Amino acid sequence: MNIVRVFDSNVRKTPDKAFLHFQGRNHTYGSVQDGSRRAAALLRKLGVGRGDRVALMCFNTPGFVYAMLGAWRIGAVVVPVNHKMQAPEVDYILRHAHVTVCVFDGELAPVIERLQTPVVLLSTDTAVDGCTFFDDAIADLDPIDGIDVDENDPAEILYTSGTTGAPKGCVHSHRNVVRVATTAALGLSVTRDERLLMAVPIWHASPLNNWLMATLYMGGTVVLLREYHPIHFLEAVQQQRITLCFGPPIIYTTALNAVPDFADYDLSSVRAWLYGGGPIGADVARRLVESYRTTRFYQVYGMTETGPVGAVLYPEEQLTKAGSIGRVALAGVDMRLAGPGGADVPAGGIGEIWVRTDTVMQGYLDDPDATAAVFADGGWYRTGDLARTDDDGYLFIVDRAKDMIITGGENVYSKEVEDAISGHLDVVDVAVVGRPHPEWGETVVAHVVWREPDVVGADDLRDYLSDKLARYKIPRDYVFATVLPRTPTGKIQKHLIRTAS
Repeated sequence: MNIVRVFDSNVRKTPDKAFLHFQGRNHTYGSVQDGSRRAAALLRKLGVGRGDRVALMCFNTPGFVYAMLGAWRIGAVVVPVNHKMQAPEVDYILRHAHVTVCVFDGELAPVIERLQTPVVLLSTDTAVDGCTFFDDAIADLDPIDGIDVDENDPAEILYTSGTTGAPKGCVHSHRNVVRVATTAALGLSVTRDERLLMAVPIWHASPLNNWLMATLYMGGTVVLLREYHPIHFLEAVQQQRITLCFGPPIIYTTALNAVPDFADYDLSSVRAWLYGGGPIGADVARRLVESYRTTRFYQVYGMTETGPVGAVLYPEEQLTKAGSIGRVALAGVDMRLAGPGGADVPAGGIGEIWVRTDTVMQGYLDDPDATAAVFADGGWYRTGDLARTDDDGYLFIVDRAKDMIITGGENVYSKEVEDAISGHLDVVDVAVVGRPHPEWGETVVAHVVWREPDVVGADDLRDYLSDKLARYKIPRDYVFATVLPRTPTGKIQKHLIRTAS
């Protein structure tokens, strides 16, 4: 089974039902099927075949979905790309994934024009001079049926930063994608009447695989918000009678803080407010429950490598177990805390979260050593998250073995930021850590040793990083020091730096 087969079965059942809603227009299951078959024809015309890689660098627009389904129809592999990235970051992914075609949002042309990797470029949503306009091109072609792909064939390569700073490509098969959809649908009781609001970037693993795919699997409707804005977010929930919404906690608190008449919006249609990217504290949980006038909040724990699926903290647990990622893993997901050697860790002890499920990736693209390092005997995936359990069995993450910072739902690896800052000629030493933040989860803080402290400053670094890193990766704050604490072997003592932050 694969998602295209599931989608086509829904077309046979309800061809005239809205699958997508975007900027006032419905795209029915039947029309999306037709458009994706035409997209398949375009990609095949460009020489794309089974196993070839198609990058999608888009905002939340129908073009992303049409291109994704079109690529899958001919056995191509989809590579979603973060639209917030700068050209060097995009180039790395295009080269590493051996991408042949890139479908990009026309608004991103200034970044695309700086790419060095030779790929066929197709713009969507907005036409770009000198570039084939995907939206018009597919309309001029006859639809094709494509091929019957094997469920074990790669479906997508989802990139996540590695501890070395270089992003790793998580390869998920068609079987993985279907399993994620069914697991999410079962765990959150998704139905054919669902109206999902896609308010956060569609290329993220959880919005894409968990919630878009679960809604597609059940035959529901996905409302696309091109880009998050607090007022547009609230308007969409109210006007489109949204039932399901996912995002990092910051999208909910921002709407609450930035919209003066927040209380006037009718949000009663939402049966589940889902959040991920890190747990929230009791004070924030209590404020959300009171302000949104509902207890229907769910914390969802997972990671790109696992599909992402994992555990859930349910509404009745939000206040009593605030800060936990949950106690019970989703159906079909086995989860435990492992100590040295893989032995189970008793309650109160700290261990690494291990996950075993059919949704776990096939491995990291072209990196057998990294793949071997994260898999243990018995099919267990080592998450790198260190956690403890309380007396009731609830899991609380205490540290991230990979020094990952989660800010506003975005994953930032300190090594990647450190490497970028180190490229500045006046930087002698640098360490990047996360500082706790009540709404963003964490903010990125850089501790820097300058060669000439009185000559350069924070603004110089911000300007220097502006075209090297996505904005959310650029440190919000800088701490300037004469020396950074190190161990006798020369390793930076980040626990001391975090305390200083």
